[in-house]
Amino acid sequence: MKITFPQLGNTCFAAKALFDGLGIEYVMPPKSNKKCLELGSLYSPEEMCLPFKIMLGGYIESIKNGADTVLITGSCGPCRFGEYCELQMNTLKKLGYDVDFIVLDKPHSIGKKEFLRRISKISNESKLSTRKKLKMLFKTYRIINLMDYIEAETHKKAGYEINTGECKALLKNCKTSALNYNDPDKLITFLMECKKAIDNLPISIEKKPLKVAIIGEIYTIIEPFSNLYIEDKLMDYGVSTSRHLSPSWWFKDAMLSVLKLNSLDLRINSKKYLPYYIGGHGRECIGEAVMASHTGFDGAIQIFPMGCMPEIVSKAILPQISKNENFPILSLIVDEMTGEAGYDTRIEAFIDLLERRNKDVLYGC
Repeated sequence: MKITFPQLGNTCFAAKALFDGLGIEYVMPPKSNKKCLELGSLYSPEEMCLPFKIMLGGYIESIKNGADTVLITGSCGPCRFGEYCELQMNTLKKLGYDVDFIVLDKPHSIGKKEFLRRISKISNESKLSTRKKLKMLFKTYRIINLMDYIEAETHKKAGYEINTGECKALLKNCKTSALNYNDPDKLITFLMECKKAIDNLPISIEKKPLKVAIIGEIYTIIEPFSNLYIEDKLMDYGVSTSRHLSPSWWFKDAMLSVLKLNSLDLRINSKKYLPYYIGGHGRECIGEAVMASHTGFDGAIQIFPMGCMPEIVSKAILPQISKNENFPILSLIVDEMTGEAGYDTRIEAFIDLLERRNKDVLYGC
């Protein structure tokens, strides 16, 4: 077995560390790029959403490099992500690739026995003892938490930094260097140094940067290529951003969902506008928008792939939240045809709007 997996934000660092630690063969998927998108778009149904196409292109590249097994998380509910594995498996077979898929659905969705069976397909490839395997899982969890913390802090502090571009450079160096580590313990030590660096980064609390919340469909907000590196662009503009959804958040949410204690803050804040789950992270999007409007943010940007049903529902609700809370919200839809120039223009116009609003408040207009 030689495993590969989709590029999904910081999950690649955790997956690499896990397989390195367990001694399991794997193929590191290519960084999401134009080639992956073009390849995936070529063999995907035209109406399929952007994440499907980028993932498929990445799988094909990984298979060419020797991968024979794809590891992916699952989803039950009215979101096409739950059907990705079957559709991608059939597509790859038609292309002549015989690949096995291991889909990690939530235990309460597929049953505890089936969940453990799927886990064992991976676990049995490692020669480590059960105790050491569990210890490695804990290290992996620590790594993903560290990566998400470092990323969140650099995005937040970008608006307060004294030396322009320091946050962006620190984050880039951290992510680039992290991939060079094949020892999970050494990677944790390195990430702790990065955490210390960002915690001690000189900032000016007198600055009053714009604060923007990034909300929407989880893949397109945590995978930079799919959103045309919007968080990097906002860092360049000196905007402080925050994103609730992350790989570590997803893991905690999945674990707490067994006890129905997951995302209580988001569920409470979304109740007025969307009290039910509609698939994907549509309800979380609404809860995040309401929370951002109550916690000092200047605006929010929703990002989702064309055709994403849960986010289309959310998009229809967001204007009412914007009106009721006097809170600007920009919705950006992305697919393989999205032009970067027009995309950037909309972001810049939104930033200009927020700056004018702040000046009007400052001068009492």
